[in-house]
Amino acid sequence: MSAASHDRSLREWRPRASSVYAGVTRCEITPPVGMYARMWGAATHDRCSGVHQPLTATTLAFRGGKNELPLLLIVLDWVFVSGRELARLREPLLAMLGDDSARLIISCTHTHAAGMINLERSDLPGGEMIEPYLQQTIDRVKQISTLAIAQSQHQACTLTWDTGHCNLAANRDLPDPDGERLVCGFNPEKPADDTLLVGRLTGNADKKLLATIVNYACHPTTLAWENKLISPDYVGAMRSVVEAETGGAPCAFLQGASGELAPRLQYVADVNVAEGHGRQLGYAVLSVLSGMLLPGHKLVMQEVVESGAPLAVWRTQEDEPSATCHASTRVLDLPMKSIPTAKALRAQLDSCADRAQSERIRRRINQVEQIDREGDAIHTVWGWRLGDALLMAQPNEAYSDLQQRLREAFPDHSVLVLNVANGWCGYLYPDHMSDMDCYAAHQSPFTGKALDVLIQQCVVLGEILLRDSARA
Repeated sequence: MSAASHDRSLREWRPRASSVYAGVTRCEITPPVGMYARMWGAATHDRCSGVHQPLTATTLAFRGGKNELPLLLIVLDWVFVSGRELARLREPLLAMLGDDSARLIISCTHTHAAGMINLERSDLPGGEMIEPYLQQTIDRVKQISTLAIAQSQHQACTLTWDTGHCNLAANRDLPDPDGERLVCGFNPEKPADDTLLVGRLTGNADKKLLATIVNYACHPTTLAWENKLISPDYVGAMRSVVEAETGGAPCAFLQGASGELAPRLQYVADVNVAEGHGRQLGYAVLSVLSGMLLPGHKLVMQEVVESGAPLAVWRTQEDEPSATCHASTRVLDLPMKSIPTAKALRAQLDSCADRAQSERIRRRINQVEQIDREGDAIHTVWGWRLGDALLMAQPNEAYSDLQQRLREAFPDHSVLVLNVANGWCGYLYPDHMSDMDCYAAHQSPFTGKALDVLIQQCVVLGEILLRDSARA
C-alpha cells in the first residue's frame, strides 16, 4: 500500500451506500380463515382457525438513473413459492422489466406459520381456497409493483448499509442423545452466524426514511404443529418494532442463508414467544440504524488537537455514493443425487396412512416436479449490485457457510445473501454431512458438493457484477 493511499484510509471513512431512484410499497396478503394451512408433519389440523398477525407483501424498485429499467424486489410472508405458483406470480411482473429475469427477485420470509401455497393441495380440507387466494395475491402484488416502479422514476434516494449482530439465531443441528442421527433443534455447543445487515433507504429531497431492509439468517420456526393461526412468526413483531420507531416506513425482511440456524426456543404454539423473538431482532435493527451517519455523508479526520492527549477530530462531510445498479444471473451445475420419479412417489403416497410420512412424501413430490418443470431455474443464482452492496439470491436453503464466505470474498462491500428466493427445492449443506443421518442431507436432491459449487460461482458472479458495472 502506498503512503498516499494509506494516508487517505486513515483520514476518511465512508459508509457503504448507493445513490438510487427508488419506490417502496406494501399490501396485505393474509389468507382467509379456514384455508388449508398445514405445514408440519406432526400437525393434526389442516385448516387455519384464525390470524395472529397479518401477512404482507413488500415491493422495492431500484434504478441507477431515471431512464434505466428498474430492479424489482418482492418480499412475501410465505414459506416459499415455486412451480406453477411462482410462474403465475412472475409473468405479469417480468413484463414491467423488459422481460429481463435478472431484474426480478421474489423473496420469501420463510415463515412456517403461513401454510403452503401449493395448488397440488387443492383437494385437501380448505384447499379449495388456495386458488382464489393465490390469484388475489398475484393481483395485489402486480398493483403495488406498478406503483413502486412509478415512484422509482422520480424519487431520488440514498441507500446506506451497516452491520450489527443479534443472537436470536442458534445452530439447530443437534446430535440425538438417544441415537446416532442429527435432529433439528438447539445445539448449545456449536456457534451460529449472528451477523445482521441493515439497509436504510432515505429520500434525498426531504431526508425522510422510506424503508428499512433487514438481512438476517434464522428459520422462522417458532410457531409449529400445535399452532393453528396464520402468522409471519418473529418477522411480524420485528417489523412492528422497527416501523414504530421509523415513522411507519416499511421494513422488508430478507431471509439469509439459514440452513442450520433457528431460534433456541421454537416449535411452540404460544405467539408471545414469536413476538419476543421479533422484539429481540427489532431492537438489534434499531441499534444499527441509530449508529448510522446522516444520508450521503462520510467521516473525515480534520485535525489533531493537543489536549491531555493528542485528539484526532473527525467530522462529517457530504459525500456522493455510487449510482450503480446492475443485475445478472448465473446458471450453475449443481451436482445432484439419483431421486425417485413423481410417479413412484405418488404410489407411495396412495398407500401411506401416516400423516407425518405423507407430508414428507408430498414435499418430495413437489420437489421432484419443481426439478422437472423448472430445470435450470433451481440451479440459478441472481446477483445485483447496488452501489457498495452486492445481493446474491438463490432458491435453495443454503447453510450459513454461503454468506460467511461471500463476506470474506468481498470485504469492501455489504453482501446480502437470500435463501428461498425465486423458487425452492432443497438444502445445500456442507459436504462432511453427506453420510450423516440428518434432515438436511435426506431432504436435499443435491449432493454435499453442491454448496461449495454455489459459493464458488457466487464469487464469480460477484466479480462479474463489479467488473461489468465498472465498465458501464
